[in-house]
Parts: sequence; C-alpha cells; structure tokens
Amino acid sequence: MIKKFDKKDEESGSGSNPFQHLEKSAVLQEARIFNETPINPRRCLHILTKIIYLLNQGEHFGTTEATEAFFAMTRLFQSNDQTLRRMCYLTIKEMANISEDVIIVTSSLTKDMTGKEDVYRGPAIRALCRITDTTMLQAIERYMKQAIVDKVPSVSSSALVSSLHMVKMSYDVVKRWVNEAQEAASSDNIMVQYHALGLLYHLRKNDRLAVTKMLNKFTKSGLKSPFAYCMLIRIASKLLDETEGGHDSPLFDFIESCLRNKNEMVVYEAASAIVHMPNCTARELAPAVSVLQLFCSSPKAALRYAAVRTLNKVAMKHPSAVTACNLDLENLITDSNRSIATLAITTLLKTGSESSVDRLMKQISSFVSEISDEFKVVVVQAISALCQKYPRKHSVMMNFLSNMLRDDGGFDYKRAIVDCIISIIEENPESKETGLAHLCEFIEDCEHTVLATKILHLLGKEGPRTPQPSKYIRFIFNRVVLESEAVRAAAVSALAKFGAQNDDLLPSVLVLMQRCMMDSDDEVRDRATFYMNVLQQKQKALNAAYIFNGLSVSIPGLEKSLHQYTLEPSEKPFDMKSVPLATTPISEHKTDNTPVATSKLPDKLTPSRQDIYQEQLAAIPDFQGLGPLFKSSEQVQLTEAETEYVVRCVKHTFATHMVFQFDCTNTLNDQLLQKVVVQMEPSESYEVMDYIPATSLPYSQPGSCYTLVRLPEDDPTAVSCTFSCTMKYLVKDCDPNTGEPDDDGYDDEYVLEDLEVTVADHIQKVLKPNFGAAWEEVGDEFEKEETFALASVRTLDEAVGNIISFLGMQPCERSDKVPENKNSHVLFLAGVFRGGHDVLVRARLALADGVTMQVTVRSSEETVVDVILASVG
Repeated sequence: MIKKFDKKDEESGSGSNPFQHLEKSAVLQEARIFNETPINPRRCLHILTKIIYLLNQGEHFGTTEATEAFFAMTRLFQSNDQTLRRMCYLTIKEMANISEDVIIVTSSLTKDMTGKEDVYRGPAIRALCRITDTTMLQAIERYMKQAIVDKVPSVSSSALVSSLHMVKMSYDVVKRWVNEAQEAASSDNIMVQYHALGLLYHLRKNDRLAVTKMLNKFTKSGLKSPFAYCMLIRIASKLLDETEGGHDSPLFDFIESCLRNKNEMVVYEAASAIVHMPNCTARELAPAVSVLQLFCSSPKAALRYAAVRTLNKVAMKHPSAVTACNLDLENLITDSNRSIATLAITTLLKTGSESSVDRLMKQISSFVSEISDEFKVVVVQAISALCQKYPRKHSVMMNFLSNMLRDDGGFDYKRAIVDCIISIIEENPESKETGLAHLCEFIEDCEHTVLATKILHLLGKEGPRTPQPSKYIRFIFNRVVLESEAVRAAAVSALAKFGAQNDDLLPSVLVLMQRCMMDSDDEVRDRATFYMNVLQQKQKALNAAYIFNGLSVSIPGLEKSLHQYTLEPSEKPFDMKSVPLATTPISEHKTDNTPVATSKLPDKLTPSRQDIYQEQLAAIPDFQGLGPLFKSSEQVQLTEAETEYVVRCVKHTFATHMVFQFDCTNTLNDQLLQKVVVQMEPSESYEVMDYIPATSLPYSQPGSCYTLVRLPEDDPTAVSCTFSCTMKYLVKDCDPNTGEPDDDGYDDEYVLEDLEVTVADHIQKVLKPNFGAAWEEVGDEFEKEETFALASVRTLDEAVGNIISFLGMQPCERSDKVPENKNSHVLFLAGVFRGGHDVLVRARLALADGVTMQVTVRSSEETVVDVILASVG
C-alpha cells in the first residue's frame, strides 16, 4: 500500500528524503547480507548507498566496525553486476581512510584496471590510487603509464586525475610520467587534454621557466579543449602577476587573442583575466569590455549574468571604461532575470552621469518590489555611493529611499536604507529636515528595536538644532507610550536633549518627563528621574556634562575601578579621573555595511586594546605605583622590515610617567639573545628611571622589554622629546637545527631609529557630540587665543588633516570635512590631557596665499592651554 503524504508532511520535508532517519547500527547489521550466497545485487546496492550516505553526512564509523563492513563488502567482487561493482569502487574510496587493511583489494582492482571491461577500468584506477601508498606506487607505475595514454578517454582521464591527487604524496614518482602526460595533452578528447594540462602544470608550477616554456608550446600549437584554454589563461595571468609583466608581454597578447576564440567560455575567461589584472589601463581594458558588451545581448542568461557581473566590478575602478556599455545595460534593466536586472542597475548607478539619475530612479522603482532583500541592499548601497558622487541629487534619492522604507523588507534591507538616509543628512545639511521627517514617519511603524533606537539617537542629536524642534516631540513621545523598554529609554534620552537645548520647550519636556517617571521599566524610570533633576537646575554646564556629552570612559575599566573601590573602603568619594578613557571614541555616525545580527547587546564587552595593556603592565611589579594607564599609542617601527632584528615600540602614557614597550623579534636562527634592553637617551629634561629586560629572545619568538621614563616636573609644557635608542643584549651562538645555545656569549648592541614623543601622546581623543555645549561647560576662565600662518600648506583640507594628526584630538560636529569651494572653515577638536583635564580647540582657518589659522583653546587647567599653544607654535 502506497503511503499517502499530506501537505504538512511535504512542507516539513519528511517525505522527500528516504534516508532521513537512518541509524548506523541498523545499517551495519544489514551489511551482513553481503556474506550470503547467492549475492542479491539489488539489496546490496541499497545497503551500500546507505553506508555512503551516512559517511557523507559526517557519521563517525569506528575503525573496527568500518573494517568489518569493508571486508564483508569485498565479497561483492564475486558478482558480475555492473552497477554493484561500480558502487563497490565508490565505497572503497570513501572507506580508504577509516578502515584497516584496505590494501587487500589491490589485486582485484589491478585486475579490473587491466581487464577488458572499459566500464570498470576508469573507476578501478580511481579507487586503486586512493588506497595506494608511496611504497606500493612502484608496483602499479607501469599500469598507470599505460592508462594515461589509453585510447579510451574515460580511462585516460581517470589516470590523469588520480596522478594529480598523487602528486601531493609522491611527487618524484609521478614526475616520471611527464612524457605520457605530454602525449595525452595532444589527445583529441577535450577532457583528456584538459586533465593532462592540469597535471603538467602541477608538476612544473614551482619552476617558472618550465611553466613559461609549457605556455609557449601550447599557445603556439593551439588546443582543441576549451577547458584547457581556460586553464592556460589562468596560468598565464598568474605568471603575468608574478613577473609584473605589462601589456607588451607575449602572455598578455595570448590572453587578448583568446577574446577572439570561437568558444564563449574561453572568451569570457580571457575578458575576466584582463579585467582582474592589477594595473590595467583603460586602453588594455577596452577589448575585454567590448566583448562583455556583446555578451550583454546574448540569448543565454548565464552569459548575460557573467557579463554584467564582471562589468559591475570594472565600474568600481574604471567607471569611464564601462560608459560605452550604458545602452546595453539599460536594456538589461527589463531582463526577466531579476539578478541580471539588479546588477545592470547598480552598474549604471556607478557609471551614469548626473543627468541620468532621475531616469534611473524611475526605472528602479518599477521593479524594486520584485527582487529579493539581498539585491535590494545592493541597490541601496549603489544609491549611497551615488549620493556622495552627486550631492545635488539628494532630493531625488531621498524621495526614492523613503518610498523603499515603506515597502516590506527584512532588517538588513531596512538598516541599509536608514544608514543611507543618515549619511545623506550628514553630507548635505539642507536635506536634514526632509530626512528627519522620513525617519520620524518610519519609526511610527518600525518593528526593529536597533533601528528605532538609532533613529531616536539621531533625532536627539540633530532635532533640537532645527528651526522647528517642537514638531519632533510628538514622534518621540509616541515611542514612550507605544514601544518596548529599550526604545522607551532611548526616547527619554532624546527628549532630554530637546529640553536642554531649547528653553521654550523645557516646561513641556519636564511635564513629559514626569509622566515617564511612572514607567513600568526601571531603566526608563531612572533615566527620566535623572534627566528631570538635571534639567530643573537650568545650568548649561550640567546639561553639557550629563545630557549632551555623556561619559567617555572605558566600560570594562569603569567596572574594574568601581569593583576596586568597593574592596577598599575609603572616606574619599569615587574619582572618575581614575577611570581609563574609552580608546576608540564612538565615532560620529558613519554608515558601514557590517551586519547587525540581533538587537541585543553582546553578553560580555570585549576588552579594548588599552584594557589589555593595562593588565599586562599592572602585572609588572615596577609599574604598580604608576596609577591608571592614560593612553597607549599605535606601534612605531624602529627598524626596517628586512633587518636581522625587528623592533616595534608602543608608548604608554601615565599621569607623571611614560613606559616604552619594545616588542622585539630575533630573525636569525643561529643566535639566541639574552638580557635584551633598549637604552634611551632623551633630548629634553625627561629622566630614564628603570629598564626591564626581556630575559631571552629565541629565533622568531617575540619578546618585550620596557623602559620607564619620568616626565619633567619643573617644566610641564615640555611634552615633546626625541629619544635616541640602542638595543643592548648578550648574544649566544646556537645550532640552527636544534636551537641549542653555546655556554659562552658576548655583549653586543644594535642602533635603532630615533623615537619621538609628541603632544599627541599626552592627549586622548574624546568625542563631544554637542561641541557648543561642551565649549560653554568648560568656560572661558583659561581661554587663550593665538594666530598662526601655515605657509607650507596650500589647501584647507591639508591644513585640517595636519592639525588633527599633530594634536591627536577628535574632530567634532563633522568639522574634519571641508565643504567644496570654501575659503574659510572652522575646525572643532576635543580631547582629554593626561591627568584628566578636558581640552577643547576651535581653529578658524582662512585660505589666502597660504593658510592662516586662529586657534582658541579652552581647558579646565591653564597649563594644558599653554602646552597646546606652545606645541602648535
């Protein structure tokens, strides 16, 4: 009776796989049938299929059970059933590595390999080569040579592919079969020729001259197999890449000649190879692009897809080269295959002119609802790139993106659109209100917590500075009434920013805050109570410190400091300055394409690079009294890359000291270095206090030594200094093979490059989302102003870049971006000077013959202001 599957079974997939609930023990039990006489081929076939299925599903077979099943299976060689015999070969290949004594079937396989049945010979060769080891290979070498030049293509191909697998095991033996492989390479069969070429290349690939000779031979004589041509093209382009040969190389001429081959596969392979060459010029690309252009109108969907996908890649680097294909690409927008249509659109968005943007947008909107989310994200990313290219078209883009936001779609798709709208808002201030309006509309019906909180954060940052901030309050407060806890908390924070920035909105915001204090969630209640109390003080400094610019400390560092404080009861209140700062400031919003997997926070914050250094240094007894680590610099190379010793330095800044960590690597295998220190001679009044050596530096094992330096106390403005560095050590010669050192050694030294300490090493970047509020908070008690002429700088962009890197401070309010065609610019920088003193810099830049810069510095400490101005001067 046939079992009737209902719809539910079909959907759950239970009816589609007959082997779904197989059990290994039951299958091995069934395998005993192999020992019965006479053999039942049909049943044995079914059981072998089950065994192979289980092996492919990753089921683990123990050595004993695998060996038993294997030996039972060898009896099946007595049957002359063709299908069963071929199934046996497959099983031998699968069980070769897990069963013992598989070598027992060698004689049966050799008999089949040299027999008259062509159907058996190919699979027998493959199975035999799978169970053969280096010692037995000599015994079958004669048969293999004969098989490679056999008249039957399937036998020849089997022998060539098996030889290719054995190259890894016994290169020297297989190398002796080169003459046979050469003969097979002139075969008329396309697969035999392809496999022979593959074997010849793998035997010669480490000898560039031999590969070049082989290429010359085959490129002159020509080949019948399109697969072999594709392989030759790949070999040629690899060789071109290694030798850095240009378009005048004969190899390039060969690849270009393949563009005129009659086989489409070869033509595409050649075009693809030219496109992917690293330093290809537009002139060299032209023939490849014109071939791909022809493929765009091919009746075969695979060719159209290949062409448009490759053109898409070309458009990233050489958009002008693809412009000639724009008409063909526009025809593909209406292609029935949506993947092709999407790639055509995104390519056009990269190559199109400003005038074609409107037309393209109309065409996209006609089919965007029909494609998958994955392709929609690609379209959105292409639009984002176009916005940066043609900022004046932002209104068209914004309308299109807002329509896409209203469509159905998954999280990644919606996130890509939101990121794109936010980047448009930040690049084009005039689009801010339209963009915020679209986002407000979106959060009214947004089921993704991550996106809702992100948009609320943006509203809190940008909304209060718009001409009519009150219109956003309704959207934000709706979130408090309707949404989940995380969104409600974000909405409360956004409301507080409106109240802090706009005095006329403050009474209304306070009323709303009071309602939030009744919330069912404790985080929302706590935030509302906290902001309520801060706002009621009506003090700008408090608003700046607690509402606009939150804490910029390292979270793991704060947790550790608080824990330490609770362990040692003290009368003194907890000091926030003892907490290390967050090393990578939360950068102003930049759209990135990293997928956000869930809306939850990770269970445990990964410690930052600085937290790791803090722990490493705290473990060294000499450094325990230095206090919290203030800043760790990036690694500085003190040696050339190819020298015998590689030394990199990390500068660690503390309140009154600096620790220089030298990471040293010994690249000489006949030397062992001991007692390694880096001696430092300062140019200024810095004082070297202590050296902590690396006890031993064996070959290629990195080790660290440290130098402790005290900062000048009498002149706090002396922050810059140059150290001359010499590495001193005891050398012991050692045996390169065993690494055993001699008993005696001798002292030696190695001069390193000079190491500079600059003002940037004393300042930690801190982002102030609202620079104006932070400026007011610090106050003008220690404000100083000076004007400088930057004679050597020719552009505002260059001046801004130089100031940021020199001072090592964080640009705020996107002031590191200089608008086009402007002769003046204001740069806002924020940071914390060692010792925990906030420092803010406002640099007004004007472009005339050179760049004139008026620098205003504010800080909570006068010395810090002097340090900044002295270092700039």
